[in-house]
Amino acid sequence: MSDTIDYGNKMHRAMRGLIAELLEDVGTNGLPGEHHFFITFDTRHPDVEMADWLFDRYPSDMTIVVQHWFDNLIVTPDGFQITLNFGDNPEPLAIPFDAIRTFVDPSVEFGLRFESQDEEDDDGEHEVVELPDMDLAEALDLDTADTPEDATDEKETPSKEAEVVSLDAFRKT
Repeated sequence: MSDTIDYGNKMHRAMRGLIAELLEDVGTNGLPGEHHFFITFDTRHPDVEMADWLFDRYPSDMTIVVQHWFDNLIVTPDGFQITLNFGDNPEPLAIPFDAIRTFVDPSVEFGLRFESQDEEDDDGEHEVVELPDMDLAEALDLDTADTPEDATDEKETPSKEAEVVSLDAFRKT
């Protein structure tokens, strides 16, 4: 038994549980209103499954958009599977929750960022980033230029202030 509570890992599990719950609901009921998700994940994660041509195009990370067209959204305890349209070419993906780097719903200015241990600040302090005058996707370093066709119909919305909280500062190494 440890002498400390590992809040960082507990928060990560809770936030990944939130993502799982949201995706399960979307798989059952579809996306409500203007909601849509930008999900960036590590394509090098050993449990990611994607077409070779997609991996060649995105050798380190990839941002997908769950918005207008998606199919076969299946959530498992460890991740999710989804089929997305890439230039009129439907491709299945399997993404473990541990591979997710960011999860953003820009319609309500909600975003989570998961950092790996090697990205953690040396001082181990909790990081809060103020994001005035930019949209949430830009602030979370999401490259939306090469996202699937689903992203092309996104409506312009005025930017709002948002706060992004990095949870990894709480994780014990």
